[in-house]
Amino acid sequence: MTGPIVVGVDGSGRSLRALIWAVHEAASRGRALRIVHVLSPAHEYAVTAEGHAGELGQRDKGVVAEATMIAEEAHPDLKVTSALPTGAPPAALLSESEHAHTLVVGTRGTGGFGSLLLGSVALQVVGHAACPVVVVNQLTTGHNRIVVGTDGSAHSDAALAYAFEQASLRGIPLQAVHAWIRPGLHAMTTGGALDEAATRHREDLAKWLAPLARRYPEVEVVKDLPEEDPMLALARASDRADLLVVGSRGRGGFRGLALGSVSHQLLQFSQCPLAVVRPHPAPRSD
Repeated sequence: MTGPIVVGVDGSGRSLRALIWAVHEAASRGRALRIVHVLSPAHEYAVTAEGHAGELGQRDKGVVAEATMIAEEAHPDLKVTSALPTGAPPAALLSESEHAHTLVVGTRGTGGFGSLLLGSVALQVVGHAACPVVVVNQLTTGHNRIVVGTDGSAHSDAALAYAFEQASLRGIPLQAVHAWIRPGLHAMTTGGALDEAATRHREDLAKWLAPLARRYPEVEVVKDLPEEDPMLALARASDRADLLVVGSRGRGGFRGLALGSVSHQLLQFSQCPLAVVRPHPAPRSD
Protein backbone atom coordinates (compact mmCIF):
# COMPACT_ATOMS: atom_id res chain seq x y z
CA MET A 1 0.00 0.00 0.00
CA THR A 2 1.29 3.43 -0.93
CA GLY A 3 -0.04 6.93 -0.63
CA PRO A 4 -0.95 9.27 2.22
CA ILE A 5 -3.02 8.80 5.33
CA VAL A 6 -6.37 10.35 4.39
CA VAL A 7 -8.72 11.68 7.05
CA GLY A 8 -12.26 12.97 6.63
CA VAL A 9 -13.10 16.03 8.72
CA ASP A 10 -16.32 17.98 9.29
CA GLY A 11 -15.52 20.21 12.27
CA SER A 12 -17.15 17.98 14.90
CA GLY A 13 -15.51 16.69 18.08
CA ARG A 14 -15.49 13.11 16.80
CA SER A 15 -13.98 14.32 13.56
CA LEU A 16 -11.23 15.92 15.64
CA ARG A 17 -10.46 12.58 17.29
CA ALA A 18 -10.18 10.97 13.87
CA LEU A 19 -7.83 13.76 12.83
CA ILE A 20 -5.60 13.28 15.88
CA TRP A 21 -5.37 9.53 15.21
CA ALA A 22 -4.56 10.14 11.55
CA VAL A 23 -1.89 12.73 12.37
CA HIS A 24 -0.02 10.35 14.66
CA GLU A 25 -0.40 7.50 12.17
CA ALA A 26 1.05 9.60 9.34
CA ALA A 27 3.93 10.81 11.50
CA SER A 28 4.79 7.32 12.78
CA ARG A 29 4.81 5.90 9.25
CA GLY A 30 6.62 8.85 7.67
CA ARG A 31 3.74 9.45 5.28
CA ALA A 32 1.92 12.56 4.16
CA LEU A 33 -1.46 13.49 5.64
CA ARG A 34 -4.35 14.41 3.35
CA ILE A 35 -7.27 16.24 4.96
CA VAL A 36 -10.60 15.90 3.13
CA HIS A 37 -13.79 17.84 3.82
CA VAL A 38 -16.66 16.82 1.51
CA LEU A 39 -19.12 19.50 0.47
CA SER A 40 -22.76 18.52 0.05
CA PRO A 41 -24.15 18.61 -3.52
CA ALA A 42 -26.60 21.22 -2.20
CA HIS A 43 -23.60 23.48 -1.71
CA GLU A 44 -23.45 24.01 -5.46
CA TYR A 45 -26.87 25.65 -5.33
CA ALA A 46 -26.26 27.45 -2.06
CA VAL A 47 -23.29 29.31 -3.45
CA THR A 48 -25.58 31.17 -5.83
CA ALA A 49 -27.49 32.72 -2.94
CA GLU A 50 -26.17 36.17 -2.12
CA GLY A 51 -24.51 36.33 1.29
CA HIS A 52 -25.15 32.68 2.12
CA ALA A 53 -22.46 31.57 -0.29
CA GLY A 54 -19.74 33.47 1.51
CA GLU A 55 -20.81 32.07 4.89
CA LEU A 56 -20.72 28.46 3.67
CA GLY A 57 -17.41 28.96 1.91
CA GLN A 58 -15.80 30.51 4.96
CA ARG A 59 -17.00 27.74 7.25
CA ASP A 60 -15.81 24.98 4.93
CA LYS A 61 -12.44 26.61 4.45
CA GLY A 62 -12.26 27.17 8.20
CA VAL A 63 -12.80 23.46 8.93
CA VAL A 64 -9.88 22.54 6.67
CA ALA A 65 -7.68 25.38 7.89
CA GLU A 66 -8.21 24.44 11.53
CA ALA A 67 -7.49 20.76 10.86
CA THR A 68 -4.33 21.68 8.97
CA MET A 69 -3.16 23.92 11.80
CA ILE A 70 -3.73 21.16 14.38
CA ALA A 71 -1.75 18.68 12.30
CA GLU A 72 1.16 21.02 11.65
CA GLU A 73 1.38 22.12 15.27
CA ALA A 74 1.47 18.49 16.43
CA HIS A 75 4.12 17.48 13.89
CA PRO A 76 5.80 20.48 12.19
CA ASP A 77 7.70 18.24 9.74
CA LEU A 78 4.55 16.46 8.55
CA LYS A 79 3.58 17.06 4.93
CA VAL A 80 -0.09 18.10 4.92
CA THR A 81 -2.37 18.56 1.91
CA SER A 82 -6.12 19.13 1.76
CA ALA A 83 -9.12 18.84 -0.54
CA LEU A 84 -12.75 20.02 -0.58
CA PRO A 85 -14.53 17.79 -3.12
CA THR A 86 -18.23 18.24 -3.79
CA GLY A 87 -20.60 15.28 -3.86
CA ALA A 88 -21.85 12.36 -1.81
CA PRO A 89 -19.47 11.46 1.05
CA PRO A 90 -19.29 7.74 0.13
CA ALA A 91 -18.25 8.46 -3.45
CA ALA A 92 -15.71 11.07 -2.39
CA LEU A 93 -14.20 8.81 0.26
CA LEU A 94 -14.05 5.79 -2.01
CA SER A 95 -12.32 7.88 -4.64
CA GLU A 96 -9.76 9.03 -2.07
CA SER A 97 -9.19 5.46 -0.93
CA GLU A 98 -7.91 4.52 -4.39
CA HIS A 99 -4.71 6.45 -3.70
CA ALA A 100 -4.50 6.24 0.10
CA HIS A 101 -2.52 4.05 2.46
CA THR A 102 -5.26 4.32 5.10
CA LEU A 103 -8.59 6.14 5.29
CA VAL A 104 -9.56 7.51 8.73
CA VAL A 105 -13.03 8.69 9.75
CA GLY A 106 -15.03 9.38 12.90
CA THR A 107 -18.17 7.52 13.93
CA ARG A 108 -20.48 10.50 14.13
CA GLY A 109 -20.31 14.10 13.05
CA THR A 110 -22.32 17.15 12.12
CA GLY A 111 -23.94 15.58 9.07
CA GLY A 112 -20.75 14.69 7.20
CA PHE A 113 -18.67 11.52 7.34
CA GLY A 114 -19.28 10.25 10.85
CA SER A 115 -23.00 10.70 11.23
CA LEU A 116 -23.51 8.48 8.18
CA LEU A 117 -20.98 5.83 9.10
CA LEU A 118 -23.44 3.94 11.30
CA GLY A 119 -25.89 3.64 8.41
CA SER A 120 -25.72 2.64 4.78
CA VAL A 121 -22.58 4.68 4.11
CA ALA A 122 -20.62 2.33 6.37
CA LEU A 123 -21.42 -0.57 4.07
CA GLN A 124 -20.16 1.40 1.08
CA VAL A 125 -17.08 3.04 2.59
CA VAL A 126 -15.81 0.41 5.02
CA GLY A 127 -16.86 -2.51 2.87
CA HIS A 128 -15.61 -1.23 -0.49
CA ALA A 129 -12.65 1.08 0.21
CA ALA A 130 -9.49 0.18 -1.67
CA CYS A 131 -7.41 0.59 1.50
CA PRO A 132 -7.78 -0.14 5.22
CA VAL A 133 -10.37 2.08 6.94
CA VAL A 134 -9.91 3.15 10.56
CA VAL A 135 -13.09 4.26 12.32
CA VAL A 136 -12.32 6.33 15.41
CA ASN A 137 -15.05 6.27 18.04
CA GLN A 138 -12.81 7.32 20.88
CA LEU A 139 -9.06 7.70 21.33
CA THR A 140 -7.41 5.16 23.59
CA THR A 141 -3.77 5.02 24.66
CA GLY A 142 -1.77 3.28 27.33
CA HIS A 143 -3.22 -0.20 26.88
CA ASN A 144 -0.18 -1.07 24.77
CA ARG A 145 -2.00 -3.79 22.88
CA ILE A 146 -3.34 -4.39 19.38
CA VAL A 147 -6.28 -6.81 19.14
CA VAL A 148 -7.09 -8.66 15.92
CA GLY A 149 -9.97 -11.00 15.13
CA THR A 150 -9.15 -14.02 12.99
CA ASP A 151 -11.11 -16.94 11.49
CA GLY A 152 -8.93 -18.17 8.64
CA SER A 153 -10.75 -16.31 5.85
CA ALA A 154 -8.97 -14.19 3.22
CA HIS A 155 -10.31 -11.04 4.88
CA SER A 156 -9.04 -12.30 8.22
CA ASP A 157 -5.58 -12.92 6.71
CA ALA A 158 -5.49 -9.31 5.53
CA ALA A 159 -6.47 -8.14 9.01
CA LEU A 160 -3.71 -10.25 10.57
CA ALA A 161 -1.08 -8.77 8.27
CA TYR A 162 -2.21 -5.23 9.10
CA ALA A 163 -2.33 -5.97 12.84
CA PHE A 164 1.17 -7.48 12.92
CA GLU A 165 2.49 -4.43 11.07
CA GLN A 166 0.81 -2.10 13.56
CA ALA A 167 2.14 -4.04 16.56
CA SER A 168 5.66 -4.02 15.11
CA LEU A 169 5.48 -0.31 14.31
CA ARG A 170 4.34 0.53 17.84
CA GLY A 171 6.50 -2.04 19.62
CA ILE A 172 3.58 -3.52 21.56
CA PRO A 173 2.02 -7.02 21.91
CA LEU A 174 -0.64 -8.41 19.61
CA GLN A 175 -3.67 -10.28 20.97
CA ALA A 176 -5.06 -12.66 18.35
CA VAL A 177 -8.69 -13.52 19.09
CA HIS A 178 -10.30 -16.58 17.53
CA ALA A 179 -13.77 -16.98 19.05
CA TRP A 180 -15.59 -20.26 18.49
CA ILE A 181 -18.86 -21.98 19.34
CA ARG A 182 -19.31 -25.56 20.54
CA PRO A 183 -19.90 -28.20 17.85
CA GLY A 184 -23.50 -28.23 16.70
CA LEU A 185 -24.21 -25.18 18.86
CA HIS A 186 -25.20 -27.52 21.72
CA ALA A 187 -24.27 -26.09 25.12
CA MET A 188 -24.26 -29.62 26.56
CA THR A 189 -21.54 -30.85 24.19
CA THR A 190 -18.82 -32.24 26.46
CA GLY A 191 -16.04 -34.80 26.66
CA GLY A 192 -14.13 -35.96 23.62
CA ALA A 193 -16.04 -33.93 21.05
CA LEU A 194 -15.44 -30.69 22.94
CA ASP A 195 -11.75 -31.46 23.54
CA GLU A 196 -11.30 -32.31 19.87
CA ALA A 197 -12.95 -29.07 18.77
CA ALA A 198 -10.83 -26.99 21.16
CA THR A 199 -7.65 -28.67 19.94
CA ARG A 200 -8.59 -28.11 16.31
CA HIS A 201 -9.21 -24.40 16.91
CA ARG A 202 -5.88 -24.00 18.73
CA GLU A 203 -4.06 -25.70 15.88
CA ASP A 204 -5.87 -23.57 13.29
CA LEU A 205 -4.95 -20.36 15.09
CA ALA A 206 -1.30 -21.39 15.37
CA LYS A 207 -1.26 -22.20 11.63
CA TRP A 208 -2.78 -18.83 10.68
CA LEU A 209 -0.31 -16.92 12.85
CA ALA A 210 2.85 -18.82 11.94
CA PRO A 211 3.86 -17.03 8.68
CA LEU A 212 3.46 -13.56 10.16
CA ALA A 213 5.10 -14.54 13.45
CA ARG A 214 8.18 -15.54 11.41
CA ARG A 215 8.07 -12.26 9.51
CA TYR A 216 7.71 -10.20 12.70
CA PRO A 217 9.70 -12.12 15.35
CA GLU A 218 9.87 -9.01 17.53
CA VAL A 219 6.07 -9.00 18.05
CA GLU A 220 4.83 -10.74 21.20
CA VAL A 221 1.67 -12.66 20.32
CA VAL A 222 -1.02 -13.54 22.86
CA LYS A 223 -3.39 -16.26 21.61
CA ASP A 224 -6.99 -15.91 22.80
CA LEU A 225 -9.59 -18.59 21.98
CA PRO A 226 -12.79 -17.62 23.86
CA GLU A 227 -15.80 -19.88 23.54
CA GLU A 228 -18.35 -17.20 22.72
CA ASP A 229 -19.88 -15.08 19.99
CA PRO A 230 -17.11 -13.37 17.94
CA MET A 231 -18.65 -9.92 18.18
CA LEU A 232 -18.96 -10.12 21.97
CA ALA A 233 -15.42 -11.44 22.33
CA LEU A 234 -13.94 -8.70 20.17
CA ALA A 235 -16.02 -5.91 21.73
CA ARG A 236 -14.85 -7.05 25.16
CA ALA A 237 -11.22 -7.22 24.06
CA SER A 238 -11.44 -3.73 22.53
CA ASP A 239 -11.93 -2.31 26.01
CA ARG A 240 -8.26 -3.12 26.71
CA ALA A 241 -6.77 -2.22 23.33
CA ASP A 242 -5.38 0.79 21.50
CA LEU A 243 -6.61 -0.58 18.16
CA LEU A 244 -8.96 -3.38 17.10
CA VAL A 245 -8.40 -4.91 13.66
CA VAL A 246 -10.91 -7.05 11.74
CA GLY A 247 -11.55 -8.16 8.18
CA SER A 248 -14.48 -6.59 6.39
CA ARG A 249 -16.17 -10.01 6.41
CA GLY A 250 -15.27 -13.55 7.40
CA ARG A 251 -16.26 -17.13 6.79
CA GLY A 252 -19.86 -16.46 7.77
CA GLY A 253 -20.43 -13.76 5.14
CA PHE A 254 -22.38 -14.22 1.91
CA ARG A 255 -20.64 -13.89 -1.43
CA GLY A 256 -20.65 -10.23 -2.46
CA LEU A 257 -21.71 -8.93 0.95
CA ALA A 258 -20.13 -5.53 1.53
CA LEU A 259 -19.58 -5.86 5.25
CA GLY A 260 -19.86 -8.84 7.58
CA SER A 261 -22.19 -8.81 10.56
CA VAL A 262 -19.34 -8.86 13.09
CA SER A 263 -17.45 -5.93 11.59
CA HIS A 264 -20.73 -4.05 11.09
CA GLN A 265 -21.69 -4.43 14.76
CA LEU A 266 -18.22 -3.48 15.93
CA LEU A 267 -18.59 -0.12 14.19
CA GLN A 268 -20.98 0.68 17.01
CA PHE A 269 -19.63 -1.36 19.92
CA SER A 270 -15.84 -1.19 19.68
CA GLN A 271 -14.35 0.65 22.65
CA CYS A 272 -11.24 1.71 20.71
CA PRO A 273 -10.41 2.75 17.14
CA LEU A 274 -11.47 0.02 14.69
CA ALA A 275 -9.48 -0.88 11.57
CA VAL A 276 -11.45 -2.74 8.90
CA VAL A 277 -9.22 -4.38 6.29
CA ARG A 278 -10.03 -6.00 2.95
CA PRO A 279 -7.75 -8.35 0.99
CA HIS A 280 -5.65 -6.83 -1.75
CA PRO A 281 -7.31 -7.32 -5.13
CA ALA A 282 -5.62 -9.81 -7.43
CA PRO A 283 -3.35 -8.14 -10.01
CA ARG A 284 -4.84 -7.80 -13.47
CA SER A 285 -3.31 -9.86 -16.28
CA ASP A 286 -3.95 -7.39 -19.06
